[in-house]
Order: sequence, then C-alpha cells, then structure tokens
Amino acid sequence: MKLQRKNRVRALAVGALAVSGALALTACGSDDTSGAGGGAAKPSNIKCEGKGKLLASGSSAQKNAMDVWVQAYSGACKGTEINYQPTGSGAGVTTFLQGQTAFAGSDSPLKPDEVKKSKQVCKGGQAIDLPMVGGPIAVGYNVPGADNLVLDAPTLSKIFNSEIKKWNDPAIKKLNPGAKLPDLKIQPFHRSDDSGTTDNFTKYLKAAGGWKHEPAKKWEGEGGQAASGSAGVSSQVKQTPGAISYFELSYATAGKVPTVKLNTGAKTPVDATVDNASKAISEAKQAGKGNDLALKLNYTTKAEGAYPITLVTNEIACDKGNKPETLAATKSFLTYVASKDGQSALKQLGYAPLPPEIADKVRKTVTTLS
Repeated sequence: MKLQRKNRVRALAVGALAVSGALALTACGSDDTSGAGGGAAKPSNIKCEGKGKLLASGSSAQKNAMDVWVQAYSGACKGTEINYQPTGSGAGVTTFLQGQTAFAGSDSPLKPDEVKKSKQVCKGGQAIDLPMVGGPIAVGYNVPGADNLVLDAPTLSKIFNSEIKKWNDPAIKKLNPGAKLPDLKIQPFHRSDDSGTTDNFTKYLKAAGGWKHEPAKKWEGEGGQAASGSAGVSSQVKQTPGAISYFELSYATAGKVPTVKLNTGAKTPVDATVDNASKAISEAKQAGKGNDLALKLNYTTKAEGAYPITLVTNEIACDKGNKPETLAATKSFLTYVASKDGQSALKQLGYAPLPPEIADKVRKTVTTLS
C-alpha cells in the first residue's frame, strides 16, 4: 500500500509539469492525474537523497520555473523542504558567499573576485556556474493603439537612457511605417535591485546598440523609474500608459503585456519567443574553465529568427566543500532540474530548455559535486 501511494505521489508531481505555472501551483494536492492536456501522468524519475531543509535564493528570472520544480520535487521527496527566495541575482550570490544558502541562482556568471571569495565557503574547492534555465528577455510596452511595435538596439539604448522621450519620435516612426504612434511620453522602467536580467539586457544594448554605460547588474542608465524584481517592472508596464521595460517572457505572458519585435538586421523583425531565444542561445560558447560551465552569449546575432536578448540562469554551487548536511539533497534536486523531466517543464512557462549538449554537461558535473 505504501509503495502504491509513493508511486502515485510521484506521478502527481510530474503531472504538474504538464500545466502552466499558475495551474501547477493550484494543482498541488489534487487527485487528478490526467494533466492539462488530458494525457496520463508519467512515472517520475526523481531520485530522492538527503533530507531536511534546503535554503537557496537569487535570480527572480527563474522564479516561475523554480516554483514548478520545487513543487514536483517536494511532492516526490517528502523528507526535503526547498525554500527558494527570488531576491535577485546580486543578493543571491552575496548570500551564498556568506555561507547562508546551499546554492544560488544568478543570471550572470560569477566574476573572478566572487570565485576567489567563494573559496572561503567552499572548503577545498570553489563556486562554479551550472547553466539551468534559458530564455528571452522580453521588452514589454504599454502604448495604446501601437500593435506589433518594432524597435532596434540603438533606439532602445536611447529610450532607456532618456534620449528619446516621445513615442512618436522620428526614430521610432522610421521603424514602424504606417503605425499610429501617439504623442505620448515614454516612461522607461528599470530594476531597482542588482539584477542579472539588467546585466544581460545592458550587455545587449552595449554590444548591438551603442549603450553609453558599462553593462552591470546595477542600473546605470539616466532617468527612468525603478521597481523591484521582474514582477515589479512588468506590473508597472501593465498599469502605466507610455511605459516600457525589460523582463523575462514568462512575466509578459502571465500579465498579457505586449512585447517588442526586434529589428536585428535579419530580413524579418524577430519576436520574443522561446524558440527564437533557443536559436540565439545555441550560438553560446562555454566561457568557464573545467567544471565551471558559464556561457558567453552572442548578443549581436543576425541569424533569421534568432532573438538576441537572452539570458541563461546559472545555479551557483561549490564544486568541493559543500556542507555535508545539504550536499545529498542539493545534488538530488539539481539532478532532477537538469534532467529531461525537469527541462521539459520550461517551454510552456516561457523559458528555453538547455541545448542537449549543455544539459548533458550539467548533469555530469552535478554528479561530481562533493
């Protein structure tokens, strides 16, 4: 009887992956194993190891994915509680380097000084980047009457540096011939917290649009208004006429916020979609050494259908020197997250699953954590 119940709980956990983030959260504890699409839930391959409480924090970009992963894993592994706080990449890395969490989520690879500092926490080892979540950074806007808005990197750079101030500016009109652009003040919003999303967005602006500032997790642009987290900026765009900001596609989808098409130099402007982001991410190269799998993204791609404003969220963990009381559960959870089951949950949430060759490297590296 106990075995049947255990198998049924695991089936429920994986069934949750077949629905959207919101539905997945409401499905917790449900007896319905049919899934959103009507198909039967598959048995889970989650291997539960370790018990207790795992504390983690960081990237808000991966919050919606983490919600589903934690629900599925907790449903299968009753002895483990996972508490992930979406405090932002900068805060997550800081907390990890203080030894307060088992792992951190960051949308930017570790910097050399952060790796050096990690050696104080990772006894006999150091922190490494494990790519886990990919996806597009959408540019959401609220411009009444302006459907299918097209912008390019130079124009976005000027908008977010408060150099272009009205939606009917000639530069925007040139990119949108025939569109009815209102004489409306542009209200750019940026992140108030140190953010890997900001870092990746400004790397794109710098590489492709002549951004006047150095890319960083902390916003350096002039003017504009600030809000906390991806949820904060996306909410401001939805309720503020004339607003524009940057956030993960999942937030645009959930809030029904229209997103900009990018003129990248390809024949056709590119939509912010999971598939288009995957095309750009597939051009990424490994920048880390050894077990550090940090990726270098190509923000200037002009390939047809490749959406260049992307990010990859890394889980930050010690290669050696992880705390004995959390090591087994950390490896078990990250193994599930990088698995085919874990990655298959991402696309319907607005994220891009890792390319197979990268996911395979991540899975192998997780097994070596000690």
